[in-house]
Amino acid sequence: MRQEFEIDTRRIVEFQKNEITEHYIYKNLAKRVSGVKNRRIFAQISDDEMRHYNVWKNYTRQEVAPSQFRIWFYSVISMLFGFTFAVKLMEGGERAAQVNYERLAGSWDDISGILKDEEEHEHALLTLLDEERLQYTGSIVLGLNDALVELTGALAGLTFALQNTRIVALTGMITGFAAALSMASSEYLSTKTEAGSKSPFKAALYTGIAYILAVAVLIVPYLLVNSIYLSLGLAIAGAFMIVAIFNFYISVAQGVSFRSRFLEMSGLIVVVAGISFLAGLAIRYFFGVSA
Repeated sequence: MRQEFEIDTRRIVEFQKNEITEHYIYKNLAKRVSGVKNRRIFAQISDDEMRHYNVWKNYTRQEVAPSQFRIWFYSVISMLFGFTFAVKLMEGGERAAQVNYERLAGSWDDISGILKDEEEHEHALLTLLDEERLQYTGSIVLGLNDALVELTGALAGLTFALQNTRIVALTGMITGFAAALSMASSEYLSTKTEAGSKSPFKAALYTGIAYILAVAVLIVPYLLVNSIYLSLGLAIAGAFMIVAIFNFYISVAQGVSFRSRFLEMSGLIVVVAGISFLAGLAIRYFFGVSA
């Protein structure tokens, strides 16, 4: 019995640490986010976390310091990827803690109802968050998808047709830059004709930047590596890396499936690159282009 109590006490101290840490994380976000609505939501969640902390404190009878590393880490993540991604990533990592809460619920009847109510309230509040960059996810997807699929296919074809890393890189840069401007212009006109609150200029900017960043990742191997086929392999690997990172971001921020989106975009890249590679082979053969 004594051992069980000690184990529960250690667990509760961990719960305290998590709650007080999240209290400060949400408190910091409330100070930095834009919009009265977002600040109010974060302030309310911060207060909820402090109440959780005090509930556990009633049992441990001790103060627990927050994790300064976690506070710093999620502050950096929120600045780089947005506050919605940061808090949903943090909440996803707390699922294990919720399982432990449920295990204790049978032994701690007087707090199980409070914890359940607070968790439901917290998740309900998170669905109300409003972040501008998530409104332009479609524009980012458009830029990345077109760049990865079209340029990967073009590079595959050029790789076999030209057999020269510098020429392929130069051709890819010119093609990619022109395509980025074209896609940004199309997104501007498309958004302008739609009824909504999105800014046509911002939609075009997100599309163009996403396209150019994807182009840079795909072209760099041809500038650094002399082997034409290794360059192509690294470019395709870079494309998969971008797809994985972006879809992980979307899956966390918007709560959608990572697996299906990743397989879909990766499949398109492989199919288009394969067809383009064969087209490059055919063009090189019929037009007599030599290495």
